[in-house]
Amino acid sequence: MIAITDKAAKEIKRIQTTDETARDAHLRVMVIGGGCSGMSYKLGFDKALAAETDKTFEYDGVKLLVDSKSFLFLDGTTLDFSDGLNGTGFVFNNPNAKRTCGCGNSFSA
Repeated sequence: MIAITDKAAKEIKRIQTTDETARDAHLRVMVIGGGCSGMSYKLGFDKALAAETDKTFEYDGVKLLVDSKSFLFLDGTTLDFSDGLNGTGFVFNNPNAKRTCGCGNSFSA
């Protein structure tokens, strides 16, 4: 399972109402190769229907899609949003990450 905090859900909804490309789209979460620790998170809005192998999660009206390969690395993760002094953006709290880089955008499992 992947959880979404209230703060992250609110920000996703805000983006969906202000960005034409995100309107009526689902948030797709992926893990791709790259970054200083080996794997990176990737977020994007997807208007396509969920694939048969996608995992689908919904929280407070926000629909999240994850491909089955990425889910192996993301199971148990919480997607949060930070707007503090240290930067603004989505934050992944991933219990599967054995090591992360300093900026928190890449990890190894």
